[in-house]
Amino acid sequence: MAKPTRRAAWVALALGAAAVWAARDIPLQMGSRKIGSRAEGERGARYARSPQFSDGKFRNTVPASEVAVASMPRLLAAALTGREHRYPAGPIPVVTPETGGDGLYVTWYGHSSALIEIEGRKILVDPVWSDRCSPSRLQGPKRLHEPPVPLRSLPPIDAVLISHDHYDHLDMETIRNLVDLQAAPFLVPLGIGAHLERWGVPATRIVELDWDERTTVAGIEFVATAARHFSGRGLSRDETLWASWVIAGPNRKAFYSGDTGYFPGFAGIGEEHGPFDVTLVQIGAYGDAWPDIHMVPEDGVATHVDVRGGLMIPVHWATFNLALHDWAEPADRAWREAKARDVRLAVPRPGERVDVDNPPPVDGWWQQL
Repeated sequence: MAKPTRRAAWVALALGAAAVWAARDIPLQMGSRKIGSRAEGERGARYARSPQFSDGKFRNTVPASEVAVASMPRLLAAALTGREHRYPAGPIPVVTPETGGDGLYVTWYGHSSALIEIEGRKILVDPVWSDRCSPSRLQGPKRLHEPPVPLRSLPPIDAVLISHDHYDHLDMETIRNLVDLQAAPFLVPLGIGAHLERWGVPATRIVELDWDERTTVAGIEFVATAARHFSGRGLSRDETLWASWVIAGPNRKAFYSGDTGYFPGFAGIGEEHGPFDVTLVQIGAYGDAWPDIHMVPEDGVATHVDVRGGLMIPVHWATFNLALHDWAEPADRAWREAKARDVRLAVPRPGERVDVDNPPPVDGWWQQL
């Protein structure tokens, strides 16, 4: 029998690791409340009427390719090498958030979690305070820095905004704590309401929107707008919708991309809802094997330009290791592209509060780690 090559050995090891992961974690998924719940009754009937819903699934306006099965051995093998570059070399600096003032502010808590202060109202975006973004407490991506502020120390929130149901954006423990600590409604894309109800969120505090639907909370208008992504918390996918969000006060506007691949729909959002004073745009967790569902940083800057943004704040990086690129690469590439396209950029440390009208200069803090 021929002696196996080193490459074949690596692939076998990678596949074995994947099998062990699946064997250990799938039972946790299948029995866990963290997965959420499937919509039934009138809620399910409403989803079926959505223009985005077809053959039992929500769909993108521009189809997105999935990770090919043939590429899995290569990806698994790559995940076992070069790990030191996917983590910061030193502690990530965390800032205690400031408060006060009547302007337009964004406090980035890490990854995609942020607080938007607009027209005197406070909007909490994709809050994830758990140690891992995973259905398991023992496995899955672990937080690289502590939350800058405890949930109980957040100011009174006017609305909680969710982009989609992946674990790094919709965290059961955080949601359950917010139900007790805050009185704000939860604004979510279609389908996520079933998850929230299972976790104890009163139906009166859940507002589900399809793309291009809108609601007003505390004088702020919210519009669920299109994104190019997917959804799923267990073994099935695309049974809930994903979205970007327009947040519009009487005088100021913010845009949040959610997780997305680049697509022409952003130009349409800019035409209909822009310009925006500030954008929060996904720039991290990209890869060649999934080019249509997470943007590379250059596409993130293009999205900011398409929606007619003023100040860009990159999100979806630094806090969880979710891809094979170097830890600092998203910020480096976003900064370089922003300079090339003359885009105003702020790259805050976790917990840093950005005054949109007077943002701090980009200082490359992540390059010092």
